Amino acid sequence: MSTPHRTVAAAWKTWADAPSYPYATGAALTVGTVGELAFFPGSLTMTLAIVTCAASSAWRRVCPPIALFTVAAALVSFGADTALSFSAMVCGSLGCYVLGRHRVLHPVLLVAGGAFGALSVNLVHIASWARDDRVPNVPAFGQAGPLSLFTETFGLSAFILAAVALGDAVRAREQARSERELAQAQLISMERRQAAEAERAGIARELHDIVSHSVSMIAVQAESATYTTSGLSPGARDGFQQIAGTARSSLAELRRLLGVLHDDTGAATAPQPSLARLGELIEQHRTVGGAAELTVVGDRVPLAAAWELSAYRIVQESLTNVRKHAPGARAAIELLYGGDQLRIRVTDDGSGPPAPEESAGHGLPGMRQRAALVGGTLRAGPCAGGGFQVEAVLPW
Repeated sequence: MSTPHRTVAAAWKTWADAPSYPYATGAALTVGTVGELAFFPGSLTMTLAIVTCAASSAWRRVCPPIALFTVAAALVSFGADTALSFSAMVCGSLGCYVLGRHRVLHPVLLVAGGAFGALSVNLVHIASWARDDRVPNVPAFGQAGPLSLFTETFGLSAFILAAVALGDAVRAREQARSERELAQAQLISMERRQAAEAERAGIARELHDIVSHSVSMIAVQAESATYTTSGLSPGARDGFQQIAGTARSSLAELRRLLGVLHDDTGAATAPQPSLARLGELIEQHRTVGGAAELTVVGDRVPLAAAWELSAYRIVQESLTNVRKHAPGARAAIELLYGGDQLRIRVTDDGSGPPAPEESAGHGLPGMRQRAALVGGTLRAGPCAGGGFQVEAVLPW
């Protein structure tokens, strides 16, 4: 629950930021000026200058440069009379604040102009004092006199400096707050964009692993059917070959279009595979003519879903690469549980992927990313005695 102080401050800020606020305060200042002149009347010049000063403050938000006119009218009212009225002081201070707040001119120019106006008013007063016999020791205009005669100049200049500095400080504070809010908004937008990109990258990996595995099986089954099915007509044989070619073309197209992801609610809600389903995966590999054996060393340890999924996908992608780059090769899958880590080793006796696969394809880099997601490492390369091996270490 907000405190009363914060509630009042928020209400005040809301009212102060309202477009009608300057008109309301300008009208109030004008009424106050008229009331003050009713009790303390002055000369016609002073009266017109004070009323003009108060009335012009109503348009300070719409046209900030009008504050120059407000300050000038306040100085004229003071110059027309030796007494500084309260209304002229309030309106003049407000005008100086507005000039600094909206940077109508550079603060140095504003203070210098205000000091010149204060000096002009002071000289007018000195000239009037010299003609007044009731004010002693005032030299005639142009003659030397005491520095105390310019007290008004120093006082008004200090007053103008303070009002302009306050307005400029408020402006700098609001500008800094606006820049900070903009930077925070940009940071939040960047974090959201990075999170979305990370999610898209994860979906792309899933898409590649699932679809490439299934399509490669289609290609292998179609090619195998042309040799294992007896009595095929030439047209049927060509049809199977076309299916295999289309499947391999789809795999190539998939690599180029992984960046384009579509909303697939079925994939999002489907259960994620784990190492418990490795038997199904190996059986699928065998049904398309592949040979694979699974060996588990050590006691199986239940792992978190992320580790189970990463291990499953690494084995799945390894078998996909075997079918793709070494058809007919035998694959040996080893799961070694020991200490605080799981070691996955997939070895085949084929030729392995060609050299460009390491940099151009998505398979091996994708497996490395999956291993890195759970703090593990992955190494892949030719075996010393021939064949190819993928070895991943996933600590938990």
